[in-house]
Amino acid sequence: MTSTLITVAATGAEADKASAPALPVTLDELARTAAECEKAGAAVIHVHIRDDDAQPTLDVGRLKDTVAALRAASDLIVQLSTGGAVTDPFEARLAVLDAQPDGCSLTCGTVNFGDDVFANPWGFIKDLYQLTLERGVVPEFELFDFGHIAAMHRLLAEFGPPVGGHVHCDLVMGVPGGMPGDVATLAAAVERLPAGATWSATGIGRTTLPVMFGALAAGGHLRVGMEDTLTFARGRPVSGNAELVQRAADAATLAQRPPMTPAAAREFLGIPPR
Repeated sequence: MTSTLITVAATGAEADKASAPALPVTLDELARTAAECEKAGAAVIHVHIRDDDAQPTLDVGRLKDTVAALRAASDLIVQLSTGGAVTDPFEARLAVLDAQPDGCSLTCGTVNFGDDVFANPWGFIKDLYQLTLERGVVPEFELFDFGHIAAMHRLLAEFGPPVGGHVHCDLVMGVPGGMPGDVATLAAAVERLPAGATWSATGIGRTTLPVMFGALAAGGHLRVGMEDTLTFARGRPVSGNAELVQRAADAATLAQRPPMTPAAAREFLGIPPR
């Protein structure tokens, strides 16, 4: 690769606005974040939304408004989370695609998520993947553990390639209950991906930097953002998502793989025109 795809995961479903004031939870905050992160070097925005009380929601009306606002504010690829919060029912997670995003996350298995369980049984995974094919939405296969990689192979063998024809994965590392965020695990996971697949890597919390540098060294791409870490350095909170994107862009540029533009990312990921 000669350039680096940078995804910003701006909000997530776990962080609390009261303890992280820079977390974007309103529509205006998300739109402003998208514009700032595009300028800093992001090409994709991975989106969770909040309600009027800053609590996670999968309300389809709000999701549609969010997709429209993000497209008006930036050229970023809009990738909606189908994970939501760990308590969200499967029906609501499938309905996320009603908001007609460019892409969506597709987690390939159940994982212990701290004290909770992020449930993704095989039946739900199949239903979601088939729905992406019907709706023309490009999935990013989120892989929290090695069993998820095996499930992705099974999914592709049964239903064929995704919309756009290109398999792109995100290795989510450092979640308590999932695979650790270190270079040895990263290398082992990459070896098991399908031939021709590309991948990003996400390091949760203090694994952010080891995973970022390991991914760049191994030819991978990056996901950063306040969904994944709320500190920029020990004892120093993140000032905003753009700060994390800028650090990733600087590292990618230093590695002589500068950030990919949104237009190039659309071609790279096979995002259909809308």
